[in-house]
Amino acid sequence: MEQTASPLILVVEDERRIARIIELELMHEGLSVVIATDGQTGERIALERDVDLILLDWMLPGMDGLQVCKSVRKVKNTPIIILTAKDSTGDKVAGLDAGADDYITKPFETEELLARVRAALRKGKSREELRVGDLIVIPEQRRAYRALKPLELTTREFDLLHYLVRHADKVLSRDAILAQVWGYEFDGETNVVDVYIRYLRLKVDEPFSPPLIHTIRGVGYVLRKL
Repeated sequence: MEQTASPLILVVEDERRIARIIELELMHEGLSVVIATDGQTGERIALERDVDLILLDWMLPGMDGLQVCKSVRKVKNTPIIILTAKDSTGDKVAGLDAGADDYITKPFETEELLARVRAALRKGKSREELRVGDLIVIPEQRRAYRALKPLELTTREFDLLHYLVRHADKVLSRDAILAQVWGYEFDGETNVVDVYIRYLRLKVDEPFSPPLIHTIRGVGYVLRKL
């Protein structure tokens, strides 16, 4: 039986002793851990890897935790918990406004940290994030990114891209696309699908490489990474 990979937690903490303690506690819970000891490295890992949760210290060398949080939140919906000695209401508001999901002040009890981690992971599971190659679609926020760059899509373009991504690697007929994206009651021409596919290609494929949207002659379209 295939085993499900354990959630991957990114710990961004410059105090190595604290980072190691957190790492051991998380591993004891059956979680996988990767550690970064500065903001730039933490940002890079958060953007490049599929981490399930970020434990983020505020005071970091080079790039502080709020900067990292804002950078990640522009592109990803990964749950973020800020860990810091800053405990004023203003600091907590600043952390949450930067995009953090939770805030724990140091020193903290291990049991509380683990409880917050479990809660964040449960919440994170409800945040669907669809990926094909370097294309990311976040339905809940109606946002899409290619190579970490936001795509400016109209409502219909997003709906079409969402449908293609949700059925990635499956060849979809024009009629199926029309029914699901425009609705069964749509009485316009089926070539509207071709028109909007062309619009999508201008935004999703042409500025990037390789192309993801492919025409299957006589059938329809498929979105896949070749």
